[in-house]
Amino acid sequence: MNKPNLNQKNLKDMFADEYFRNYYFSQILESEKTRVRFLFYFFVTSFFISILVTFFFSDIISKILKDTLPTYIISIFLFIISIYYFLILNRIKKIHKSNKKIPPFVRALNAVTEASIPTSILYIIGSNSSFPAGILFSPPEFLYFIFIILTTLRLDPVLSLITGSIAGIEYYFLSRYMIGISKNIESLPVIFDSFIYSAKSIIIFLSGIVSSFVSFQIVLRIQNSYNFLEERNRISDLFGKHVSPIVVDKLLNQKNDFETEVRHVCMMFFDIRNFTSFSENKDPVEVVNYLNCLFDFIIDIINKNNGIVNKFLGDGFMAVFGAPISGEDDIKNAIQSSFEILERIQLEITKGNIPATNVGIGLHAGKAVTGNVGSATRKEYTIIGDVVNLASRIEQLNKKYATQILVSEDVWNLYDKKRGEFLDEVDIKGREEKVKIYKLY
Repeated sequence: MNKPNLNQKNLKDMFADEYFRNYYFSQILESEKTRVRFLFYFFVTSFFISILVTFFFSDIISKILKDTLPTYIISIFLFIISIYYFLILNRIKKIHKSNKKIPPFVRALNAVTEASIPTSILYIIGSNSSFPAGILFSPPEFLYFIFIILTTLRLDPVLSLITGSIAGIEYYFLSRYMIGISKNIESLPVIFDSFIYSAKSIIIFLSGIVSSFVSFQIVLRIQNSYNFLEERNRISDLFGKHVSPIVVDKLLNQKNDFETEVRHVCMMFFDIRNFTSFSENKDPVEVVNYLNCLFDFIIDIINKNNGIVNKFLGDGFMAVFGAPISGEDDIKNAIQSSFEILERIQLEITKGNIPATNVGIGLHAGKAVTGNVGSATRKEYTIIGDVVNLASRIEQLNKKYATQILVSEDVWNLYDKKRGEFLDEVDIKGREEKVKIYKLY
C-alpha cells in the first residue's frame, strides 16, 4: 500500500509541529528503554561470566596477566556498569510516565560514557598484562561495535556520530599507549604497526557514520508513520468514525485532496418511522441506547457494501455510494444494503434486542458535486446536488405509500428488477416533471 510521501514535510518542518515532537519523543523513550534494558542484561551476564572465568581459569589468566587482580577489577567494573544501567532504566520509566523528555546534554553525556566503557575495560586488562599490545586483538574491543550499533535505537543521528567518533579516537590513543608500554617490539613487528590501529580506529569511526545514517533513516520512517497516522486521522475527521478500514485504505491511496469534483453517486436516505412518538415518554439515555444499537449494525452493513454514512440526521442519516471512491456497482451496493438493513432489523426485533421498528429508505442516483466544504480550521466532506434533494423526497414518500424502500427510475433502470415493481408517478415540490418511483420488497 502506498504511504504518504516522505517529502510531504521535511524534518525541520515536522519538528516545528508540537504533535509530531511529542510523538517523536515518545518513540525515543520507548526505543531508549529497549536499548538500555538490553545493555543491562548484557552486563549482568558479563559480570557473572567474568566471575566464573576468574574462579575456574585462574591459572590460564595468570599466564596472560601479571596476576588475577585485574579480572576482579573487571568484575567489579562490570557490576558497577550493571547498576548504572539499572538506574538509567528506572529513570527512563519514570520520565516516560511523567511525559517528560530526557535532556539533550544528558543523552550526549551518556553517549560519551558508553563509548569510553570498552576503552576502560581494555585499559584495565592491558595495563596489567605481560604483553599490553596483545589486548588490542582481544574480544573486548568488539564492545565498541555493540555500543555503536545500539546507538541506532537512540533515534538521534548526532549521538551515533558522537559515539563512533569518541570510540575511534579513544581506540587510537589507547593503541599508541599500549604499544608504548609493550616490550619485544622486534619479535612481532606486525602487531606494533601503527597503520593497523589507525585503520581500525577509522573503521570504528566509520561504523559511527553508518549507524548515524541508519538512525536518520529510522527517524524518516517515524516521520512517514506519523504522516500516515495524520492522514488517517484527517480522513476520519472528514468522514466520521464509521468509515471501514478498507475504505480508509483506498482513500489514503487517492492522490487528490478531495477537492470539488462531479461524480455519479447513489444517495440513500434512512429514517425511523414514528420516532417522535416513540421517544416522547422515554428516558433520553434509553433513546440514545436504542439509536446506538440500531445504527451500529446498519453502519456496518453500509461499510461492508462500500458506502459511507455522510451525515446523521437525528433519527436517520444520509449515506452515499460512489464518493469519494466508487465500488463500480454503487447502485447495486446501495440496494443490497437496503435489503440487508431491513432483514437485520427484523432479526434484532425477533431476538428482542430492539423494540418494533419501522423504517423508510429512499434511493436515487445521478450526478453530484462532491468535495470539502468549510473553513481552513474545519472542513466537511459534502455531497451537493439535485440527486441529494430528490433522494430525500423519495424517502419521505414511504410515509404516504406505507412502504419501506422506494427508488427512483434512475436506480430502477440499473437494477435486475427481481424484487420490486412500479408504484406511481408523483409530483415533487420544486420539480416541473413528475417522478416515477418504484417499490422494492
